[in-house]
Amino acid sequence: MKAFILAAGYGRRLLPLTETSPKPLLKVGETSLIERNIKHILNSGISEIVINISYLGELVREHVIEKFPNENINFSVEEKPLGTGGGVYKALPLLGSEPFLCMNADLFHNIKLDNFCSDVESALLVGVPNPKHNKEGDFSLDKDIVKINAEGNDLTWSGISVINPIIFDSKSFQGTSFNIWKNVLVDYIKKNSIQGIESSDLWIDVGTLDRLKLANTVYNDQIRL
Repeated sequence: MKAFILAAGYGRRLLPLTETSPKPLLKVGETSLIERNIKHILNSGISEIVINISYLGELVREHVIEKFPNENINFSVEEKPLGTGGGVYKALPLLGSEPFLCMNADLFHNIKLDNFCSDVESALLVGVPNPKHNKEGDFSLDKDIVKINAEGNDLTWSGISVINPIIFDSKSFQGTSFNIWKNVLVDYIKKNSIQGIESSDLWIDVGTLDRLKLANTVYNDQIRL
């Protein structure tokens, strides 16, 4: 199984830090977010990685090549960010026809990646207990099937999943920017064909200045133990 890291976004909620540094290069401790996640993927046994880049993308590419000169890492270059769906869709020629691990670059987590099954019908989503910034949640699980309840849900999508490229076959998305949740996954969830698992491992979506501060606080507390 290959892995895909979404690393092309602007990171506007992390301004002014992202005026000169792309979000994946922000650090928790002394290590960038993308370096942490690449190590996490490699340690899980996955050896082929594709990363999409756009905003300040050359900085991401240079950093990754410097840190991982001998690893099998390719880059999908977007002239302008294509969103979570468009980024995946554009990278499919590099990812192939088999299911692949998909992960946001701006995560600080300890979720175990080596337990994921690659034999998924459409997609497998990893959910975490709802954080304070997403109290309504994204989905719930009925056994291992993802459901969206109008009255609220107890899990938030972690930004980690296994994606079967077949989910893009029913529509033409060539060259467009789109959101994979709204434009693809929700349709499959309505058909009861998305699997899910819950993780209680450490997980922080480092999407804002406050959550970057939180991630560093958690990291510093860990190294003191």
